[in-house]
Amino acid sequence: MASGFDNLIDALKQSGMDVDNIGGTGRDGEGEASDAAGAGEGASAGEGAGSGGSSRSRGDMPFGGGTGFPFTAFGGGRRRGAGGGGGDEPPNIEFASQLGDRMASWSKRTIVIAIIVALIIVAIAYWWFHPPISINSIDTWIFVTICILLPAFVFFRGRSRRYETGDSKLDPNPGKSKSFKFLSFIPVVILALGLIGWVASLDLFPGNAKKYAEVLQTDTMTFAEDIQEVNYSQIPVIDRESAILLGNREMGSIPDYVSQFEIDPLYSQINYKGAPVRVSPLGYADLFKWFTNRGEGIPAYSLVNMTTQDAEIVRLGEGNGMKYTSSEPLARNIDGYVQLKYPFYIFDEKSFEIDEDGQPWWICPVRKYTIGLFGGETIDHVVMCNATTGECSEMAVSEVPQWVDRVYPADLLLKQYNWSGRYQQGWFNSWLGQSGVVQTTPGSGGKLGYNYIAKEDDVWVYTGVTSATADNSIVGFVLIDQRTAESHYYAVAGATETSAMESAEGQVQHLRYTSTFPLLINVSNQPTYFMALKDAAGLVKKFAMIDIQRYQNVAVGDTVAECQKNYETLLATNGAISTADLASSSTFGEANGTIRTMAQAVIEGNSHYYVTLEGDDAIYDFVLPGTIQIVGYAVGDEISFTFVENEPTNTVSEITSAKVKEKVEQAAASEAASSASAASSSASASAASSDASASAASASASPTAANAA
Repeated sequence: MASGFDNLIDALKQSGMDVDNIGGTGRDGEGEASDAAGAGEGASAGEGAGSGGSSRSRGDMPFGGGTGFPFTAFGGGRRRGAGGGGGDEPPNIEFASQLGDRMASWSKRTIVIAIIVALIIVAIAYWWFHPPISINSIDTWIFVTICILLPAFVFFRGRSRRYETGDSKLDPNPGKSKSFKFLSFIPVVILALGLIGWVASLDLFPGNAKKYAEVLQTDTMTFAEDIQEVNYSQIPVIDRESAILLGNREMGSIPDYVSQFEIDPLYSQINYKGAPVRVSPLGYADLFKWFTNRGEGIPAYSLVNMTTQDAEIVRLGEGNGMKYTSSEPLARNIDGYVQLKYPFYIFDEKSFEIDEDGQPWWICPVRKYTIGLFGGETIDHVVMCNATTGECSEMAVSEVPQWVDRVYPADLLLKQYNWSGRYQQGWFNSWLGQSGVVQTTPGSGGKLGYNYIAKEDDVWVYTGVTSATADNSIVGFVLIDQRTAESHYYAVAGATETSAMESAEGQVQHLRYTSTFPLLINVSNQPTYFMALKDAAGLVKKFAMIDIQRYQNVAVGDTVAECQKNYETLLATNGAISTADLASSSTFGEANGTIRTMAQAVIEGNSHYYVTLEGDDAIYDFVLPGTIQIVGYAVGDEISFTFVENEPTNTVSEITSAKVKEKVEQAAASEAASSASAASSSASASAASSDASASAASASASPTAANAA
């Protein structure tokens, strides 16, 4: 298949231009010099001027030589003069010169037509690529350079040469030549200003290190005072990959959607009605499906509860489909729609969220640069777009509604914290002494090491903080609010998240489970890593808790409640917490009474007994096999047990009622009695057998005695 460059060469050949030498296919020969104005130029590309002026092939480079198109157009070489002593000229320069000369020879009518065509092409390219109109956007600089500055330079340069030398249609005009030569430097000056702005953005530029360090302000906090003890109704037990798996499985249960739509892999994590969830819109399966369904829009979105692992496809109702999404190919594509509506804004990573009524929105943060042209980026304000109607509104970060969770992208927040960790004592210290230099933990598998936790109805980014050498230990961790950029640092020495994951996997190495990235939680005022353990199919099978400061303390359980119970017992055993603290844990409770109702259900392959007590509105969840004793109870029985407080059900950790002990004692007594009875029977049988043997021996001995007599 011919490349775009080959097609360009063919078009130039058809126009009559000599392009034989482009790409390093030089030919030998003698050129003819023109002395129209006493200044000779080579007659054609690749031909030498004067005697012995043969060209050299540069076929080892894609565009002929060490400097490639289009950069040679910016004065990267020199043209040869005629006369004795020929020499070589890089074919790329000759190509740019020929192109400029041909453009310079256009008539006024041709120039007007070319300008109109160029404007149309630029307009279409702008609509398609929609770069922001801002000097702080690198995309804009690239777009302007390719579409405007480079063609302008080539045209003005060629026009200047034409007036300098003259030709058959134009007499030499030194004044116009100088004017066009001056105009040709304008694109170069503009690029030079961009380069200066880039240099002014560098951290080594005087005074910039301090500015970078102050972009994000972080307060030092005390862990036990600032982080409340874990609430299991708000702790996500699955990660994004598991959420995608559950969402796709639920999508397969809706046959009228599965052939027309697919789930967008976005899956933003937000807080919805007090619970952590991941949401993602559906998308058109292909272009034909878009054409047939675009009138109604996207009819639903996927919602996965990160705590209960429940997934659902939420339908938006008739006439409320999402018409502005990332799967739209044309005008309603959310990226192009918002950018063209606000052409002077530089948008950062957008997120998909739903408000408390379930209405879908796109949250589009607007980036601002505070250092030079391209440095010190932060979020200035936000544009919110209704995914159904396309209605947009912009507001300052401080005015964003409470239900919005993702204003600052996680990657940007980590970058800002790393600036403060690196440059807090100046640029030289960041490279030489590195005193006090810290950074966020690097993660694994090429991914940044962070996760999300719910705190005060907001989503906070969590990551560990390690030294500049990035060893296997942390000096603390940081939480940053994605809505307000409020940042808290906690000084806690311990293991990195990667080390904790390896430690948890080591506990179940015979099962070959893999660990999710840890969450930071407070268990009995101890900073704790919490993670799920998944099988090869990506399903959560177990849970693990690891003491950050003493990461040899690892507890594993089939349920979160069992895992916590094992973990707190382990902490008490190792002296990390006292037995009194364990008994007074706010998440544990005791209940006793008469069983009012019992119901059985199977969820995710596990049997559950749901029990209510007389005079108690709470629902208690007995998970098998951990509380297998519940099968011995019935409605009307008295029962006592301990449980972990949760919503909507309390998870029972242990049955403590006397009935269990009585059953165990009765079973033991019955077993002992059975053993004694069996022993007695065996002894009686042995005695009877002995008597029979003795009688037989006596009877056998009597005839002998008689005979002897």
